[in-house]
Amino acid sequence: MMRSLYAGVSGLQNHQTRMDVVGHNIANVNTIGYKKNRVNFQDMLAQTLQGAARPTEELGGVNPKQVGLGMSVAAIDTIHTQGALQSTGVATDVAIQGSGFFVLRKGEQEFYTRAGAFGIDENGTLVNPSNGLRVQGWMTQVVDGVEILNTSADPSDLIIPVGGKDPAFATTEVMLACNLDKRLNELTEGSGLAETMQNTWTINKTIYDSFGNKHEMSIDFTKVPGEPNRWRAEVFVNRNAEADSQTAVDVGANNNEGNVLIIQFGNDGLLLSAEDEQGAVINEGVLQIPVSFNVPDTTIPEGQESVRQTFNLTLGEIGSAKNTITQFAEKNSTKSFYQNGYALGYLENFRIDSSGIITGVYSNGTNRAIGQIALSNFVNAGGLEKIGDTMFARTNNSGFADIGVSGVAGRGTFIAGTLEMSNVDLSEQFTDMIVTQRGFQANSKTIQTADQMLQELLTLKR
Repeated sequence: MMRSLYAGVSGLQNHQTRMDVVGHNIANVNTIGYKKNRVNFQDMLAQTLQGAARPTEELGGVNPKQVGLGMSVAAIDTIHTQGALQSTGVATDVAIQGSGFFVLRKGEQEFYTRAGAFGIDENGTLVNPSNGLRVQGWMTQVVDGVEILNTSADPSDLIIPVGGKDPAFATTEVMLACNLDKRLNELTEGSGLAETMQNTWTINKTIYDSFGNKHEMSIDFTKVPGEPNRWRAEVFVNRNAEADSQTAVDVGANNNEGNVLIIQFGNDGLLLSAEDEQGAVINEGVLQIPVSFNVPDTTIPEGQESVRQTFNLTLGEIGSAKNTITQFAEKNSTKSFYQNGYALGYLENFRIDSSGIITGVYSNGTNRAIGQIALSNFVNAGGLEKIGDTMFARTNNSGFADIGVSGVAGRGTFIAGTLEMSNVDLSEQFTDMIVTQRGFQANSKTIQTADQMLQELLTLKR
């Protein structure tokens, strides 16, 4: 008789636990990055009244006789299914599409979360603004003048230097991809200025010195008389400036004496070679011609007459028409499609792509990688421990955090300007609530009925 009372009590207690979990899920229906919980029950150890017996020659076997002692909570699982995504338009809001967790750090402690509502503190550090924990990733490093993201290193704090400077960078390369019209008339000896201008094709490109000052580079192309596939290119930097920039080209013999370059094309209209007026020739691979000029308003070192700046004028690859200067029977095209210099700029904005790379947008028109957000994954994500603030901590059964870049080892990808909502399904929770309530009521009836039976037993002595 007492067994039924205690079985009913276990049912009440554990259904109340299930109701607590359902209530917690419903309370967090609008919590970003929240992962719902689920309660599983199991029966408790049964009391054996009679054991099983094996069959004999005369009788068959007998099954055991057992009376259950109630039920208990088998597990409270965390369900890590994908939540719905909500667009916010906030640059620092990031959602994870797929598996994986953001890595947050407090001192030497690491925590993990799916809630990507981040912000920037006064130092420019990317943080969770609700608790100040710092988002982990990798910052861009400059090695031998090249910016790299070393994602094989341990992750560190991500700092976005809003308003920070991007120093001016002197132009080191100008790439040409223009077409010179094969039909352009050749000049003859004694041609006048008007005729010369009519048969000369000029392209212009702005370049920069180390201070970020702009300079105008221009190239005049004219056909060499009597040579149908040869062109004379005269290079100028600051052509109309008061101070002479003394522009010079160097094809490779260190004989910077003039600014004239001779370009030779093949009968197929493709680039063949380049030479200067001193006879130095290059005719293999990608043709890069060093061009130097005087930089005005500079401190001239002792023993020098001026400060010179040099950049490579890239004509293109021999035998190729892609991004290369050509000679076809088509209109001249003014196309100097690339130069790598720029003036001083300030970080005005930034964006995060699907790989978690944070790209800074500067006022000088440059875009450069600032850092990359890290993602972690676990062998058993269900083994993580909830510690509040929509965060998880590693446990002995979750395995170690596998930290790396997105899109690898099942870590998922990023969607910027978006947040992942709770994965709680209200219809499921309300149904669970009804089932839990009915289970609680049924167990209370078990206690009431057992109590009435005991009452009847006590009245037998009357």
